[in-house]
Amino acid sequence: MVIFYTIAELRAYLSERKNLKRSLVPTMGNLHAGHLALMKQAKANSELVVATIFVNRLQFLPHEDFDSYPRTWDDDVEALSHAGCDVLFAPNEAELYPEPQTYKVLPDAKMADILEGEFRPGFFTGVCTVVVKLFQIVQPDVAVFGKKDYQQLAVIRAMVRQFALPIDILAGETLRADDGLALSSRNRYLSADERQQATVLSQTLRAMADAAQAPSVDVKKIEADALQAMRDKGWQPDYLTIRTQQGLQAIDPLTRQPWVVLGAAKLGKTRLIDNLEF
Repeated sequence: MVIFYTIAELRAYLSERKNLKRSLVPTMGNLHAGHLALMKQAKANSELVVATIFVNRLQFLPHEDFDSYPRTWDDDVEALSHAGCDVLFAPNEAELYPEPQTYKVLPDAKMADILEGEFRPGFFTGVCTVVVKLFQIVQPDVAVFGKKDYQQLAVIRAMVRQFALPIDILAGETLRADDGLALSSRNRYLSADERQQATVLSQTLRAMADAAQAPSVDVKKIEADALQAMRDKGWQPDYLTIRTQQGLQAIDPLTRQPWVVLGAAKLGKTRLIDNLEF
């Protein structure tokens, strides 16, 4: 695996390998098995895998954990080299944003201002802006994003479609611990006791999905009951909701199209998200 820190050096390297099918896996580092599964998926669908590590300030709100976000460089490099990554691009802020990023990508509010976007305003503008920038730098044929960040995947797919970008977006399945907790970089914030309680989120989503498959579905009641149940267990949920997989819009119980249940909630100081397709 080769590592580049500047755009110019990366582009020079890639230009010499322009005939190879190229994939991109953007990350913010602090890698876990879920990230490494994305690398392997990229490897299976391309000839040259480019991973990026960049903690993107644009997608953090002022009160969020940008400064304290876990940075585990040595471990990440070792893990990527063993996962089949060919190229690691790890720019600093001055390299990727040499001047204030006043030009930004504004995603469709119908998809980006709901759910995560409601509780983290501007988040998807920051995500889309950095992703477009990385797309322009790497110019991949394939890019891989995890279903763990379900709304992010949907927003990026829509962005690629609307801008007619020649990139195939692949979705990586969510990896879970044996007890069902979705793997996440923020899981390491959990205390030992909180880690034991963290499975409540995935269990709640499963219960909501099961309830929504009954012959008579009252979605608002399912959502309200789930919110209250999590509050009763000491959680601070932002949302627990059932939406269409396509577009993440409110569902019509009479139309049995593919649905997804999504949730975001704080346990102590740690905010966890998860989802389940059904």
